[in-house]
Amino acid sequence: MREWISGRNPVYETLQAGRRHCFCLIVAQGTQEKGRLAEILQVSQKKRIPIEQVPRARLDAISDGHQGVALEASAYPYCALQDILGLADGRSEPPFLLILDALQDPQNLGTLLRTAEGVGVHGVLLPLRQTVTVTPAVVSASSGACEHLLIAQANLALAIQALKEAGVWVVGLEGGGQAERVDRVRLDGPLALVVGSEGQGMRPLTRDSCDVLVQLPMRGRVESLNAAVAGSIALYLAWRARGFDEE
Repeated sequence: MREWISGRNPVYETLQAGRRHCFCLIVAQGTQEKGRLAEILQVSQKKRIPIEQVPRARLDAISDGHQGVALEASAYPYCALQDILGLADGRSEPPFLLILDALQDPQNLGTLLRTAEGVGVHGVLLPLRQTVTVTPAVVSASSGACEHLLIAQANLALAIQALKEAGVWVVGLEGGGQAERVDRVRLDGPLALVVGSEGQGMRPLTRDSCDVLVQLPMRGRVESLNAAVAGSIALYLAWRARGFDEE
């Protein structure tokens, strides 16, 4: 399966990550070859990827936000849960995972993947169904950050059980209720943070599988934040608790 990745940062990060087979790079005729585009062309030439100059209308048909460049590449390369745990073990670090339960919005998924990559999670778990997957829109929303992440698709109930057996503490992020305040829960050991969907939160089976449920303390009038914002804040709190900010 092939797909088009568009936009300068998404294309550049896809090329830099080197995890997809790249078939062709197209550039809008008349586009100035400087800055990030010059870097894209340099990497493409080094990798011997065919480059075509095309009318801008062809790029417009692919994407609204193409910025004059698009890359035809193979589908996103998902991994297995054991690959994620193996990465943590290879770095001699306690596992740090993000589990996303049935997110539906590509922008929210992209934002969370970008944050996850930024704080150094070892990998991300998505359910096998009822979720947005890593599409070109998600690659764009993450500004290409997802290309550097290990992302697995799995039965979440079974995956969470496997994580628990591996000694990973599973923390579910809630929008309110009787959940513990996230700043009062230990986040410094082997950790999997679970973020639910935009409207319904975590599915019942996923919620019941968590070791503890947490919420962000709120002072203002709004009751909760959206999934991407809340998840990003929780990821940074975990990153700080794990001492990664001291590196």
